[in-house]
This record gives sequence, C-alpha cells and structure tokens, in this order.
Amino acid sequence: MNTPTLETQRLLLRKFTAADLDALYEIFRDEEVNTFLPWLPLKSLDDARNFYEARYVRAYRLPCAYRYAICLKAENIPIGYIHVVSDDSHDLGYGLRREFWHRGIATEAGRAVIEQVRRDGIPYLTATHDVRNPRSGRVMQRLGMRYQYSYEV
Repeated sequence: MNTPTLETQRLLLRKFTAADLDALYEIFRDEEVNTFLPWLPLKSLDDARNFYEARYVRAYRLPCAYRYAICLKAENIPIGYIHVVSDDSHDLGYGLRREFWHRGIATEAGRAVIEQVRRDGIPYLTATHDVRNPRSGRVMQRLGMRYQYSYEV
C-alpha cells in the first residue's frame, strides 16, 4: 500500500503531485515552521521541485509508503504534510503552515494516518520532537503516544 487517500471530517490526505509545487514551497520555506526539522527551509521553487523529487516521488515508487499532503477538503491545496518513515523506526512526522496551527489539524491528520498504518499491520510508531517544541509533543500525546526517553546530542 502506498499513500492511500484518506478523508476525515475536515481533511483530505493524499499524495503530493507536481501541481502542488507552489504549495509545497509555501510549507517548506517558512523558517519558523521548519525550525526543528532536519533540513534547511527551501529558498526557491527549484528547491521545492528537488525536494519533491527526493522526498515524495521516490517514496511513491516504493511498494509501501505513507507520505501525505494535508489538505482542507474545501480547497484540496496542501497546507502541510504527514508521513510515516518506511524503515523499522516507523517514525511519524508532520508539519503545517503557520496560519493553520492551533486548529487540531495535525491531530486529526495523525489519527487518520495511524488508523491506516494499523489496518496495514504496522505494529508500532515512534516520533520525536525537540524539547524547545513542546506543542509537537502535545500533538503526540493527543494521538495516544507516550513519552519514552530524552536524549542530548
């Protein structure tokens, strides 16, 4: 199964497409949104195209992947992303454009994706957040995850 389309009350979770490059750029260019992520904010549409190819197109070629664009149903334009890494960590990650924070969207999307991976037989998920980003930790708690350990680099 590779990124099956999911619907919730407010959201459509689907694959990113080449037509979404402008929206993808808007998500990944904001420095505040991307402060705690393992990549630098995108600086151009060319960066967005390369990011899309590397992170999404490659994943969509795999037999199994969960790499979602989070869209409000009414507009069907990506406002964020949510994914589960396909390796043994099954690491959950998500992000939203700043103007969509504090609306329960990441939690709603997370619940839908967790239901799907459970249906597909994935036995567990992991997730991490920077200690300077407690809001992300609260999303994880609302999804039913529990704290396991901290580490320092």
